[in-house]
Amino acid sequence: MAELKPVYPLAESDTGQARTSSGRKVGEISLDAVVRGEIGPGDIRISPEVLRQQADFAEQGGNPQLADNLRRGAELVAFSDEELLDLYESLRPGRSSALELEQLAARLDAGGAALCAALVREARGAYVRRGLAS
Repeated sequence: MAELKPVYPLAESDTGQARTSSGRKVGEISLDAVVRGEIGPGDIRISPEVLRQQADFAEQGGNPQLADNLRRGAELVAFSDEELLDLYESLRPGRSSALELEQLAARLDAGGAALCAALVREARGAYVRRGLAS
C-alpha cells in the first residue's frame, strides 16, 4: 500500500479523492456556488471515503482513537438523521435495556455498521456491569 501523507485540508490535495457524498469535488464548493444554486444539501454531506481517509491520517499521526471514531462515522453516513438521533438517545445510560441495546447492535450490523455495532455491544456490557441496563 502506498504511503499516505497527511494533507490538510483534503480539498487542497492533489489526489482528487476528496469528494462529497454526491460525488462533487470538495474544492468545487464555494459560497458563490451556493448562492447561485449550484450546490445542494447532498453536495455538502461528507462521504464515507473522506472519513476513512481522515481516519488513516489520524492513525498515521498517532491518534488511533480518533481514527476509530472516524471509521465509525464513515459507517453512520448511510443512516438518516432520525436514525442517528434514535441511536444517540438509545445509548444514553439508563435509556435502553440490555436486550434493546443488543437489538440496536443487530440493526447496525444489518445496516453495514459492524464497528458501530461492536461499540454498542461494548456499551451494553459496561451498562449491565454498572446497573445502567438490565
